[in-house]
Amino acid sequence: MNGDFTLYTPTKVVFGHDVETRAGELVKAFHGTRVLIHYGGSSAERSGLLNRVEDSLRAADIPFVSLGGVVPNPRLEKVYEGVALCREFGVDFILAVGGGSVIDSAKAIAYALGEPEHDVKELYEHTRTPKACFPLGVVLTIAASGSEMSDSSVISYEDKKRGVNSDLCRPKFALMNPALTATLPAYQTAAGCSDILMHTMERYFVNGHRMELTDAIAEGLLRTVMRYAKVLRDDPENYEARAEILWAGSLSHNGLTGCGNDANDFASHRLEHELGALYDVTHGAGLTAVWGSWARYVMKNCLARFVRFATNVMQVEPGKTDEETAIKGVEAMEDFFRSIGMPTNLSELGVNPTEDEIKLLAKNCAIATNGKVGSAMPLYEADMEAIYRMAAK
Repeated sequence: MNGDFTLYTPTKVVFGHDVETRAGELVKAFHGTRVLIHYGGSSAERSGLLNRVEDSLRAADIPFVSLGGVVPNPRLEKVYEGVALCREFGVDFILAVGGGSVIDSAKAIAYALGEPEHDVKELYEHTRTPKACFPLGVVLTIAASGSEMSDSSVISYEDKKRGVNSDLCRPKFALMNPALTATLPAYQTAAGCSDILMHTMERYFVNGHRMELTDAIAEGLLRTVMRYAKVLRDDPENYEARAEILWAGSLSHNGLTGCGNDANDFASHRLEHELGALYDVTHGAGLTAVWGSWARYVMKNCLARFVRFATNVMQVEPGKTDEETAIKGVEAMEDFFRSIGMPTNLSELGVNPTEDEIKLLAKNCAIATNGKVGSAMPLYEADMEAIYRMAAK
């Protein structure tokens, strides 16, 4: 209850125009000699980004091999494919070119290479903890997950979506050119902005000690993302807006907005992980589809935080009671989500779970969280089931 914290953010950030052309320089600076370029779909090829990254590695006399095909909610099968390729080529450095899914897949490959005597799946099953990880760097193309500076990696397999957290996987560097995000579809931009908001709100809606400065940083980040998400809705190629959102994505998930917390929440993320595993939905959209139901369910248990959020972030007029003010804040956030084309319930997400599926989602979420998750209000399996059911109405 005293606000003690440790903040570890070792990633070197190089931000601005054309920074992807410095990939070879940065790989060499962190002692990489043989590289796996890991990426997603064909857009990185069509745009010329991969060519620029490859030319940069050639200029630094660094041999490389490439593996594309990473999909949203990245799959363990692709990780195994990458591990085999890296061992065949003698890779000692992973370079992720893409967004959160590519980076998470790259982290999983790096974990596997770090402990070749083990199956990396064990980390995501939480039957052991990581002890080693190969170095990796990032050329970021999507503002969303914050994985370019975070300690987190999430992988999907066998209808599961599981994460592992360790400082070992924090990237050595992140090359961040806002212009690279300008070709994203509007839906992906909005989903990314939503994920950024949620990473901060998961650290904001907590019980226990908070630091005033951390609150101010978090609230400023939330207001900034909401402002520029609307700018990008109307002007997708606005460089300044892209820059604000890109930097916010990193700061939202590198630990800064949770400094001094007694705990973090992350219940909405855990609820969404099961939606992503079962229905393969876009992560940011899945988050907005459950957030309002989660907020209403836990609000009375964390009322002061919801009141502060309503007044300081959503800037609503206070109601006659704290509960009325809090509800107005939740409704204002849902209005914002809708304004950028994001769903606020499962039906709008395109998901209509049966009663059996609701129970399965809750059961799997409880298993993944060892029976309990949350700080705003600790959630157990019955609570998870109730929130899914609320979101499905």
